[in-house]
Amino acid sequence: MALLSIETLRVAYGNHVALNITEKIDIQPGDKIGIIGSNGAGKTTFAKSICGLVNYTGKINTQLKKCDIAIHLQDNQYIGRMPVKLIIEAIFNTTISKNEKLLDIIRFFDFEPCLKKRFAQLSGGQKQKLTIILVLMQNKPLTFFDEVTSGLDFESRVKLVSKIQQWYREKDGTVCIVSHYYDELEKFVNKLLIIDNGRVIAFGDVDELFKKLCGSVIYVIENNERNDKITKIFKRIGAPSHLIALPANSKSDETKLTEVLIKEGINYKRSDKDIEILFVNAIKEVS
Repeated sequence: MALLSIETLRVAYGNHVALNITEKIDIQPGDKIGIIGSNGAGKTTFAKSICGLVNYTGKINTQLKKCDIAIHLQDNQYIGRMPVKLIIEAIFNTTISKNEKLLDIIRFFDFEPCLKKRFAQLSGGQKQKLTIILVLMQNKPLTFFDEVTSGLDFESRVKLVSKIQQWYREKDGTVCIVSHYYDELEKFVNKLLIIDNGRVIAFGDVDELFKKLCGSVIYVIENNERNDKITKIFKRIGAPSHLIALPANSKSDETKLTEVLIKEGINYKRSDKDIEILFVNAIKEVS
């Protein structure tokens, strides 16, 4: 039985329709769903509508109450001069030193040194950690993360996402994560929801979508004049302008491609779950 089932969902701001979902979407218990799309596609609106933060029309079937859903939003502000320790204790009406569950989460995210700081003194990554702690402490059946690593440098992104993945590794919670960093999603999500101009253009298992849109395996190389000329004989699929994506749907295709790329000294990435290439081809299919 689905944890939450969307039959229709429409959100409008005046005359602008931000979201118009007409396909059925079932979110199953334990799903880890990546929500992707271009800027302004409707990803955040989707998350907010499920959480009851924006008005919508349509039909959503679920046994969950609004209090059973947690959400991490991109912009979270607290009183700048207030110590972080007091912010956490005020929100949960508890004392950190006496709350073992809260202490465990704080230690897990290596956040103890930040407790004595004022909110305004926190770095961008530390502010994100604070919000994540506040969200995870709620331990809800369904949790949304909206651009959880936005504005962070690469190293901070990798560390933070790794921590979130580790946290959920042995937990049953259902997670929907909005992100435009596709590499963050590849090792974490089992499903993708792709939104474009407020409409769902693909939803399903990552592996199944990849096979449908990209093939069994792809080889991704830099798009330059030399690489373009050498690989002209091979089939191509959609890719960002700086890349060339070459599908291989059989062992013989892989062998031929590998031999040529190695012989010509071309660096390549072999993948059966490249979400960026998958996204490009999903958009291409409906355009």
